[in-house]
Amino acid sequence: MTKKYRKFDTSFKLEVVKMILDQDLSVAQVCRDMGLGETAVRRWVQQYEAEQLGGSGIGKPLTTEQQRIRQLEQQVRELKMDNDIFKKSYGLLCPRIEVIHEVVHQLRRKAYPVMRLCRVLRVSRSGFYESRRQRQRPSIVCAVAVKLKAIFSATDDCYGSRRLLKALRTSGVSIGRFKVRRLMKENGLRAVWKRKFVHTTDSNHNLPVAQNLLNRQFNPERINHSWVADITYIRTGSGWLYLAAVMDLCSRKIVGWAMAPHMRSELVYSAMQMAIAQRQPGPGLIAHSDRGSQYASLSYRQLLTKHAMRCSMSRKGNCWDNAVMERFFLNLKMERVWRGNYANHAEATKDITDYIVRFYNDERLHSTLGYLPPNGYEQQAA
Repeated sequence: MTKKYRKFDTSFKLEVVKMILDQDLSVAQVCRDMGLGETAVRRWVQQYEAEQLGGSGIGKPLTTEQQRIRQLEQQVRELKMDNDIFKKSYGLLCPRIEVIHEVVHQLRRKAYPVMRLCRVLRVSRSGFYESRRQRQRPSIVCAVAVKLKAIFSATDDCYGSRRLLKALRTSGVSIGRFKVRRLMKENGLRAVWKRKFVHTTDSNHNLPVAQNLLNRQFNPERINHSWVADITYIRTGSGWLYLAAVMDLCSRKIVGWAMAPHMRSELVYSAMQMAIAQRQPGPGLIAHSDRGSQYASLSYRQLLTKHAMRCSMSRKGNCWDNAVMERFFLNLKMERVWRGNYANHAEATKDITDYIVRFYNDERLHSTLGYLPPNGYEQQAA
């Protein structure tokens, strides 16, 4: 039997060729989908690319003399095109194959044939088409990265890689620190921290000074054994706001605090009174502070004596004797205060109270506590 060959009109051939070139499809894929022969389709593509440089339409035969002229003209154009390709891509090329594929894609839009571009740039056509197909595929959403960003956002962008690692592992994600750091870098997650320092202690006074009973023993074995207290400043649009805080060293929990636009002894008295009311400590608790005049005042010392608390003070000019409280103030300012501007005292008071109650005491993971929040540590120790 005589084999029957299918005939296709010129418009059909053009549509097939344009579909291949415009949509970055492979000849093999189009032939499978449309039931065409690869040899014929490749011939259509080659003829179309050649005629884009010449000028005749698909299906119009050329004489021998015309073909010879066209061949010579095509050779000249190829040499000129090869030269143009290198001129245009010289500043973009590097050893990475992804960059070369991108150059091929960009120059292809300017009517340069893909086959010639790949030959001149010494890459395979199949590799180029495969890279284009991969780029068109929807990217896979990384579930770990989504959870990482959610935790980072929930902690007010404060956590670094160590705390994020612990938070992810607590939520059931098996991951290492280096991957956490890589995901943070890829997603632009960076904890916003600054450093500033201003002295707020006035130790030039004639008031009584207590001995250093704490002696840098910052890790007591039980709750309500040792407290540390200190004062810091907060800048607002209405002037300075001063914060006095009291911390239980065992759980690192802020058990008392007070804020006012002054640094008089009433400020530290109110903070310690709040701590005593909340915790009801037994006799013998060490209440450590610096040598500031507020902590050496008569009213403050009488409050400690009334509740059988032992007063302890740092050595003169030695901030390391109260390093844990200094660190809390630094965290407060880096993670909350310095990231915004408070219009007035009321706004600052509300935000700082939220930081202490909601975030620091209840959520923030502490490396000293085995990456538990203070409230969680106390519940576990109970």
